Amino acid sequence: MAEKFIKIQALYGLLELEPFILLGCLIAITWVFYKFFLREASEERHRSLRNHFRTLLRHYVVLSFLFLVFIFLQTSEPQLGNLAKVTPYVALVTFIWGNVVFVKTSRLIVLQYLFLGSMKHGVPLLLVNIFSLILSIVLLFWGITHVFGLEVGPLLATSAAASVILGLALQDTLGNLFAGISLQVDRNFEIGDWLEIVSGIQKTTGQVREITWRSTTLVGFSDELITLPNRFMANATISNFSPPENPIVRRQIFRLAYGENVEHAKQILERTVAGIGEIRGIPAPWAYVSDTNEHWIEVKIIYFIDNYGSQFNIGDKVYVRGVEALRAAGLKLARQTFEISDKRALPVEPT
Repeated sequence: MAEKFIKIQALYGLLELEPFILLGCLIAITWVFYKFFLREASEERHRSLRNHFRTLLRHYVVLSFLFLVFIFLQTSEPQLGNLAKVTPYVALVTFIWGNVVFVKTSRLIVLQYLFLGSMKHGVPLLLVNIFSLILSIVLLFWGITHVFGLEVGPLLATSAAASVILGLALQDTLGNLFAGISLQVDRNFEIGDWLEIVSGIQKTTGQVREITWRSTTLVGFSDELITLPNRFMANATISNFSPPENPIVRRQIFRLAYGENVEHAKQILERTVAGIGEIRGIPAPWAYVSDTNEHWIEVKIIYFIDNYGSQFNIGDKVYVRGVEALRAAGLKLARQTFEISDKRALPVEPT
């Protein structure tokens, strides 16, 4: 029965000892790469990779069991009688399982390569998933041709019309997919970066959490999850506030009462702000008079930070410590004043 659908000799020829050993060596090389080149990865990254290796090891153990069963059935066919009829099916299951192990191993290699370029932050799974999908499709067509003897070319040609209809139905989905690929090729941002996305009057700010085949997920300032389609991201104006070589500039305003010692206030603010740990020492904070009128003198303090997501917490420290330092030095802050005048016309006495 199996001979009608399976090219048994071709299948048996694929299940030799050499491919099995080579697959085991590939897994061992992947483990050695992890141990020697990813030592500096974060603890979360190590847990993820160890889980991948445990899963891969379980699949390889199952493959080893299936391969040994196949070898036993193949070498003992004359003594097994009717039981020998299951040998082609065991061989087919072994072949499929071996392809699964190969795809998982290749996927783990690509994942480790991406981790190598980003030790601390996460990496998008979009490219890994696309690679796994393409490799699986190639192995599927190759297996259909060599094991079942089917010609894939005519099958693909006859399905051209169905492909066009399917493409039209999945237009938005495919658009998001290719937009996501283009975002990864350009590499204008990566996981962990703080972005400001502007499209028309809509503005969204958040930290990149994940990039999938359909959308990009951000985490906002209030820990809310923001999901944006990749097509929207590709057509929007994106400002990245996380390049390591460019610090983020922030400023706060203090209004002193008119007549206070401005130079002393500037020195106090610069010294106080420089003492906050999250603020860069180089470039150093600096203060200057930005505005003045008959009620107050406005002093603006400029400083530089590295973490865009902490800007509000840092700004709170600048205000609190700045006000305390100014008051401790005897400098008064300006108070809001209102002028009320009665403009009603006075009565005119008759002459």
